[in-house]
Amino acid sequence: MSLPKGVTLVETVKANPNTINIPFKKYKLANGLTVILHQDNSDPLVHIDVTYHVGSAREQLGKSGFAHFFEHMMFQGSQNVADEEHFKVVTQSGGNLNGTTNSDRTNYFETVPKNQLEKMLWLESDRMGFLLDAITAETFEVQRATVKNERGQNVDNRPYGRLNETVNQMIFPREHPYSWPTIGYMSDLDNGSVTDLKEFFSRWYGPNNAVLTIGGDIDEAQTLAWVNKYFGNLNTGPEVESIEKTVVTLDENRYYSMTDNVSLPLLYISFPTVYGMHQDEAALDVLANILGNGPTSLLYKNLVKTGIAVQAGASHPCRELACQMSFYALPNPQQGLGLANIEKVINDTLVEFEQRGVNDDDLIKTKVSIETGTIYGLQSVSGKVSKLAGFETLLGNANFTEQELARYNNVTKADVMRVFKQYIQGKGAAVLSIVPVGQETLVTRADNFVLPDVSNPPTLAELDTPIMHNVSDFDRSIMPTSGGNPQVIVPSLWRENFANGIEIIASKNSETPTVSLLLSLDGGVLLDPVDKAGLASLTAALMNEGTTVHSKEQLSNELALLGSDISIGAGGRNTYVRVNSLVKNLDQTLALMNEMMFKPEFSQADFDRVKNQLLQSLEQGNKDAKTLSNRALKQVTYGESNRFGLPDSGTIGTVSNINLDDVKDFYKNYFSPSKASLVMVGDIDKADFMKKLWPLKAWQGKDYAIESDFNFPPVTPKKLYFVDLPSASQAVISLSRPAMLYDATGEYFKATLMNYPLGSAFNSRINLNLREEKGYTYGASSYYTGGKTLGRFSVGTSVKQEHTFDSIIEIEKELKNYQLEGLTDTEATFMRQAISQSEALSFETPSQKSGFLRHILQFELDTNYGEQQSEIISTISLEELNQIAAKELAKPMQWIVVGNGQVVKQQLEALNLQVIDLELAK
Repeated sequence: MSLPKGVTLVETVKANPNTINIPFKKYKLANGLTVILHQDNSDPLVHIDVTYHVGSAREQLGKSGFAHFFEHMMFQGSQNVADEEHFKVVTQSGGNLNGTTNSDRTNYFETVPKNQLEKMLWLESDRMGFLLDAITAETFEVQRATVKNERGQNVDNRPYGRLNETVNQMIFPREHPYSWPTIGYMSDLDNGSVTDLKEFFSRWYGPNNAVLTIGGDIDEAQTLAWVNKYFGNLNTGPEVESIEKTVVTLDENRYYSMTDNVSLPLLYISFPTVYGMHQDEAALDVLANILGNGPTSLLYKNLVKTGIAVQAGASHPCRELACQMSFYALPNPQQGLGLANIEKVINDTLVEFEQRGVNDDDLIKTKVSIETGTIYGLQSVSGKVSKLAGFETLLGNANFTEQELARYNNVTKADVMRVFKQYIQGKGAAVLSIVPVGQETLVTRADNFVLPDVSNPPTLAELDTPIMHNVSDFDRSIMPTSGGNPQVIVPSLWRENFANGIEIIASKNSETPTVSLLLSLDGGVLLDPVDKAGLASLTAALMNEGTTVHSKEQLSNELALLGSDISIGAGGRNTYVRVNSLVKNLDQTLALMNEMMFKPEFSQADFDRVKNQLLQSLEQGNKDAKTLSNRALKQVTYGESNRFGLPDSGTIGTVSNINLDDVKDFYKNYFSPSKASLVMVGDIDKADFMKKLWPLKAWQGKDYAIESDFNFPPVTPKKLYFVDLPSASQAVISLSRPAMLYDATGEYFKATLMNYPLGSAFNSRINLNLREEKGYTYGASSYYTGGKTLGRFSVGTSVKQEHTFDSIIEIEKELKNYQLEGLTDTEATFMRQAISQSEALSFETPSQKSGFLRHILQFELDTNYGEQQSEIISTISLEELNQIAAKELAKPMQWIVVGNGQVVKQQLEALNLQVIDLELAK
């Protein structure tokens, strides 16, 4: 094909059936923009990714957080896209979108139906070339508040939330670009100005520092023409040079301790090693797997299996400029909470590894893990695009998939021992102790390191970067139109039933050589006695702990060698068995699945350990505002006298009541095929698959009843239930009531349509008010949840504590206005287009297909229920939607707030509500 003027073809990579690779074509525009196109016609969608080679590492000392800040600003509109319109345009096009920032790069991406591609290129090019004129002091301040809320929610209000930030300060010199967090220091953000922001953008966000990757059902010639039209006349930005990579080392261990709102102390030891794509990275990854990845690892054997710790592990994450080998452990209170003993065991484990060495399985497991992970990453267009964009951005070589696999296949035993001695043995590390407030004596050793003062950064020379300015050669204010909606093909499926009660529904999917299974046993936690809530979850967890044939460690080793995964769990209405396998290893994987299902060991030692781990997890949950809010929501809505009012995993009191005989009895009574269903999606024919299921066909078990008569407490609309969490940095607010059960085409479905503009979309009234207009929160929503047994309507958000009262008032106002005035014509159109066009994205991956099949089985739906929903979406009148709003939002609801009473309580008392101090079920 002939190329547009100024466009150069750089590389063509074709599919190779003998290797794992991703076919693509790479082009270069005259302004330096790299363009990668990947053709995948399996689904009528496209994924667009714009990756800029700028992350927090490009920031100046004292001006941290700008790269992440721009992740927010890039969604606030540009010269030809109005404020808040970016999310609206993508959502109304039936797509989804997001952006992410790390230390090395920032990316923006959206997946949309294929007929919306030109519109997305218009959007992305407008914010690449014409963003700065749209930045105002007002939008700057709102997003600064949003970033602070994000930090409050994801860092300050989360147990151990400051761990990574602190470890990086311990390892890297103050001037090193990895010494500060990607989200930035709030003092730096407070000192930043609109001018600082515009200069940062102008320096780093030019087309020559970006990679545009497009994958999916595309016409390559037309796509390239659009790319050249929208991006080709943008000016080249300043030249970008690579940051020098230097290996960081510590002369000795640096000890530092801190307190946090946690129930268990944590020890974290981190060694600086190499940098991303260094020749020793792969061998260090193998070493991390041997030391601390899963039940076959040495740290699991020496810390978790022995009961010294409830959790332990190792990892070797790499970034462009540095990697770190990190070990962590949380001690078991039954054997003492002091971290000095944990450090000793970790050090002894390193000595043990030196003596043990590396065996054949160690190498094979890592290699298999990398290979299978790569294959599973090919299941979605977004996964393939992300891989291409990442390699191109960091290496300048998008065609690195095969070389990536080769890096790990070439690792030898000698390599692993060499890197252990070169980077770990006898080397200095950052040793961080995080302990509960008031328990400072638990630290492993007295501090010998002081964190740098980040509140007073040095005075910096001005960048003096010319502000970016582009002039278009066509009218960019005209949004491109889209063609007709693409035809969506519902996955073909087949069904079978076994005489023992198992229903089977399956679909062949040949895009990757994989098979996924989901076996569901109806009942789940509903089968728990209330005084032993958590029994279903504990029983399922124990089934992962080994069989009468293989120990947990042996099972884990076998699965790792196969590249397979089997997990058993319980939640909601189901106990489930999930299986993922390569087709070539399905027979061996199914044999292990059958063994885990039908020959569980249920040993007393395993029971004691797993029960204790669950109890410690529940104890930690009492320190987490979001966890407490979820518990309070269930208890207030459903009451603590029935199973629905308690967490799926139970409470400390109910789990403490469970003994091993309870587990054995639960398995005997309820692990039965009588109410089971099996969903399969994979690259296998029906006949071949059915022959492999003879153990399930022969499975026998008695039928059982599931309780269906529940007595829920009445809604108390004039009361607000408050849970005090003195250390909370944000308030978690919920408003809730029971609602209708799930239906696909009736009252429930229509209510979800009504709610979409109110609280379901990013551009919903509630989110725009609290997040974008007021800056109170990182996000707010309203939603319906419905199942076979119960349903609920809820509003939820996490806000700055000083704005708890204000947030409640604003939520009440939005609900009342919506109830009285209903949707506008514009909102109804937005809802219709957004939901109906998103169907093109519904069946891409095996996981999505599996969810579709399970939904059909669970709710006994017609295969074409989606067509019936589409008809309702297009024909339901504005009048009927507003009648639903008037009816639904008039129903009484009840408030639940979790926060620091000293900050929040006085605000709550100003409301016209009775404030009840809620005592959660023990």
